[in-house]
Amino acid sequence: MAIRYTLWLDPDDKVRHRAAEASLEAFFLERFADYPHIRLFGADPYDYDAPFNRLYDVLIARGAEFIEREQAYVPAPEQLNRAFFRAVGRSTKFVRDNPDGDPS
Repeated sequence: MAIRYTLWLDPDDKVRHRAAEASLEAFFLERFADYPHIRLFGADPYDYDAPFNRLYDVLIARGAEFIEREQAYVPAPEQLNRAFFRAVGRSTKFVRDNPDGDPS
């Protein structure tokens, strides 16, 4: 298996890696705007059919395609994951339930 991840092939190009992750984060934030509000808790977190889990799988694949196409950059899975969850943390599209079950 050949190494394709740009981070692994050129680990010293930190400026490029940070720029790619910032682009991915912006990409994910823009994509979140295309969806209605998504409830994070309440459902089984291991349920593959839960809306958040389906969204994660789809957007991670789209993000990888986007950054490779736009910047000729092949992100490592860890970079995709980090950018995705940074975007989740910044987005207003995700609704969290209170521990007692009432939505907030």
